Amino acid sequence: MILAIETSCDDTCAAVVTRDGEVRSNVVSSQGVHARFGGVVPEIASRHHLELVNAVVDDALERAGATLDDADLVAVTQGPGLVGALLVGVATAKALAAARRLPLAPVDHLQGHVAANFLAPEPIEPPFTCLIASGGHTLLTRVTGHSGYELLGQTLDDAAGEAFDKGARLLGLGYPGGPALSRLAAEGDPQAFGFPTAARVAGLDFSFAGLKTALLYKVRDLGEEETARRAADLAASYEHAIVEALIARSERALAAEREPRLAIGGGVAANRLLRERAAALGVPVHIPPPELCTDNAAMIASAARFAAPVAFPDYLDLDAYVTAHHHAL
Repeated sequence: MILAIETSCDDTCAAVVTRDGEVRSNVVSSQGVHARFGGVVPEIASRHHLELVNAVVDDALERAGATLDDADLVAVTQGPGLVGALLVGVATAKALAAARRLPLAPVDHLQGHVAANFLAPEPIEPPFTCLIASGGHTLLTRVTGHSGYELLGQTLDDAAGEAFDKGARLLGLGYPGGPALSRLAAEGDPQAFGFPTAARVAGLDFSFAGLKTALLYKVRDLGEEETARRAADLAASYEHAIVEALIARSERALAAEREPRLAIGGGVAANRLLRERAAALGVPVHIPPPELCTDNAAMIASAARFAAPVAFPDYLDLDAYVTAHHHAL
């Protein structure tokens, strides 16, 4: 059994997963405190992880009907993410592993999103193309094995989820704004406004900063009253631009594959329009259940199944890293 911990941003997560990928428990404690600040405050996130992490680990073990004695491996997100937040998870995992002299598997957060696709009850096997779109990351990868990926493209500025949140804020929808913007968009006309999809960005890289600026100017031009009146059309057109950017790059990547298959992960994978557009691509599409797409520890445990664990006491000086390390195969 693998006990995994994930604290890269503002969710305190722990999970118990078997060696063959069965999820025994997957606990996520979301810190609701950030909504009033309109975004995640790193210092507050770290403090909340400190308060919550032991209870979340206990909860995960209890729900799995297990104790620490049943674990033979501890896994933890090493990065990328907020350094203070990551360190809480890393320190906790080291302590739990060292107390039992267990091996520890440091896991890359993005590899975790890829590895969510390997969990039961519906795992898929490589090779496939994987789009990861979340509040912190947007990248396109080629997955040919279980333990790494080849980076095909990534965002040059904002992540897709961040673009959703910023767009929602411009439309007065609160934080986190992705789901709210999507609900409003369902009532609007996606063709009402022509927002940029960064079509001129060559290759497979993404860019969402220009889109955000375009919405800002449009809201400013329309004025408060007209913006409120046309909020659904603005949301629909904005969502359409984000999704088209994601789908266009995915399609471009799939065109280069002999047997094209697409997997989607990250919080934006829950988006209704993205799911509809992906389904219409004419290739097999795999999207893990929503609780495995947003940040969670089960995906970290899944990645740990295929990682080389570090033996005690070699992991005691393990450190977190903040920016993406691209793990090529």
